[in-house]
Amino acid sequence: MLVTKKAPDFTAPAVLGNNTIENNFNLYKNMGKNGTVVFFYPKDFTFVCPSEIIAFDKRFKDFQERGINVIGISGDNEFCHFAWKNTPVNQGGIGNVQFPLVADLTKDIARGFDVLFDEAVALRGSFLLDKDGTVRHAVINDLPLGRNIDEMIRMVDTMLFTNEHGEVCPAGWHKGEKAMKADPKGVADYLANNSDKL
Repeated sequence: MLVTKKAPDFTAPAVLGNNTIENNFNLYKNMGKNGTVVFFYPKDFTFVCPSEIIAFDKRFKDFQERGINVIGISGDNEFCHFAWKNTPVNQGGIGNVQFPLVADLTKDIARGFDVLFDEAVALRGSFLLDKDGTVRHAVINDLPLGRNIDEMIRMVDTMLFTNEHGEVCPAGWHKGEKAMKADPKGVADYLANNSDKL
């Protein structure tokens, strides 16, 4: 269980957003101003994976506006990532996604994040790292279950809000809504006025 702990650091080859290959891409050297989303997927040139990667790419600007970097990882090599990025979407590719895709050939990164399945492929693990590398949110889906990128953006907003205001965010909280003070009176006041929204 990684939540509340520092994310395992790694250095590995990656295809960057501009399609260059970096042989020594390092997690902590590529953290966003306010944090990073690290997500694992099983394999390039598969079925659910491109829908998730394209969904992350379509919301890339939303993450960037929040000071959050996005990093994708699978056990494929960097040349396979490059080929997939350079294959049109209508031919099974993902197009020129704007964030790095890291090559985890040894499976050591997936093992470190505890998402390696049968010593073969990574499960659909998503990790929200604070700017110091602390894992603040993690969810792991089984192979056939695609993830919700909008929920990750919501979790980014909750992390940024609590970091700034010191308040806590209730169930289903969205940016711009009232949060609650982390004390019995604050919780009681929030529930008295907002229980119909839960």
